[in-house]
Amino acid sequence: MLVITNVYINTVTNGIISNGAVLIEEGKIKAIGQDIEIPRDAIRVDGEGKWLTPGLIDAHTHLGVYEEGIGWGDSDVNELTDPATPHIRALDAINPLEMGFTDAVKGGVTTVQIMPGSGNVIGGEMSIVKTSGRIVEEMVVKELSGLKVAFGENPKRVYGSKGKMPSTRMGTAAVFREQLTKAKNYLKKIEQGLEDASKLPDTDLKMETLVKALKKEIPVRAHAHRADDIMTAIRVAEEFDLDLTLEHCTEGHVIADILAIKGYPAAVGPTLSSRSKIELQDKGWHTIVELDKANVPVSIITDHPVIPIDYLVVTAAIAVREGLNEETAWKAITINPAKHLGIENKVGSLEVGKDADMVLWTGNPFDYKTKVEMTIINGKIIYTR
Repeated sequence: MLVITNVYINTVTNGIISNGAVLIEEGKIKAIGQDIEIPRDAIRVDGEGKWLTPGLIDAHTHLGVYEEGIGWGDSDVNELTDPATPHIRALDAINPLEMGFTDAVKGGVTTVQIMPGSGNVIGGEMSIVKTSGRIVEEMVVKELSGLKVAFGENPKRVYGSKGKMPSTRMGTAAVFREQLTKAKNYLKKIEQGLEDASKLPDTDLKMETLVKALKKEIPVRAHAHRADDIMTAIRVAEEFDLDLTLEHCTEGHVIADILAIKGYPAAVGPTLSSRSKIELQDKGWHTIVELDKANVPVSIITDHPVIPIDYLVVTAAIAVREGLNEETAWKAITINPAKHLGIENKVGSLEVGKDADMVLWTGNPFDYKTKVEMTIINGKIIYTR
């Protein structure tokens, strides 16, 4: 049992608690407030008036599958041998000992979604993990959290250079539709096989994953920067009745009113990066601000290693400087990504019953001079400065 006392607590969902305390038991938040009962045997940490917040959440990373400082030998982010690889799993390539996880913990990031890259039209399965552990099985929050698909420049560049489809945006949409149609037919055969076993199809791992998307067991998470690519992702998702999240959404501000009506959440970023390709020409902090004004649920992402994972709080602070409401900025790196990932019952805010993932900061985390004093994951002190 662990208790952190004398702290300025930002619960995110239930306001600020000055000179508060948090009691942790068996990896969960047992009590929180100004006047809580503290058991005699609890290990005490005096927060000395510092800030305590939920652990930060990054909904879109390549942590552990796109390793830093190594090169191609440990870059496992894209399986660039087929434009449709729904059956590959980021989980099978995550290296928990990669230095990015250490940076995450030091930066106060306690939960991440890890996914394949955007070189393929259908990139594969993604997973949600905590940022500390020796093996991935110790870290997993949700083994299968979505299916990566990609629109825009990347798939057409990769396969156009090989003289293969897709070499255009038309081709990208066609490949996606073709695979979803195959999956619908595969599903029909399975349903027929329930009545007549002779009609059961041979197991097809690609189709098995796509069927999960068709049945809305998992969301489709669409890499799309340009407004037209965003709308193509929505068009196909509506055609096949898919659950959809928008990833990057760089020109989301252009169609913010439409996205608000459609109701799809957006994981925006990596805004701190350079305009490294044509579809990023209108990249800027105004995207997050305008989407928020339109009441589109927004999460801020690093797309690590495009932006280092420990800069997640920095990106939120800059967004505030550029006009984003500070309360919204906090939600964009905590409870909003938790909702984006469907794990808001576990993480994303400091509430009784949730996982004890929290960060003690030396001051206001949106001040560039502030440092992480302590990071706690599942009730265990993982890092101290």
